[in-house]
Amino acid sequence: MPQFDLTTFRDTFRDEAQRNRVMWVLHDRLADDRQQLECRYLLKLASQLYTDLTEVTLDQLQRHLGPAKFQAVQDLIEAAAGSPEQIDGWIIRTEAAFPVVEDRGYAAHGKRLRRLWVKGRLRAAWRFVWHGK
Repeated sequence: MPQFDLTTFRDTFRDEAQRNRVMWVLHDRLADDRQQLECRYLLKLASQLYTDLTEVTLDQLQRHLGPAKFQAVQDLIEAAAGSPEQIDGWIIRTEAAFPVVEDRGYAAHGKRLRRLWVKGRLRAAWRFVWHGK
């Protein structure tokens, strides 16, 4: 793997849309909250896409990520060292290889909100907030 400085990671993208897409792939496809340390380091890497600060190092990623996810991150780094077209290819391959991670907290909260909405409690609260009555 070529040497790549993760502090200049943010400068390797074609535009803001591509950087956002990579961030969402890291967030939605790789960062699983059931694996807390793995999730934490992937989210640090995602935030590093927007800053020159060193949130995470390659050594930390290697220690805390599983083999498949670390390989996906290595592939991203290689693509970023190459070209924006290679980053597009990484996005396509990673989306095909990893399903969207189900956010269990959001799913549980969403079910509760739907239940309250059906019972009319949330509708009444929403009417009060929205209309003041």
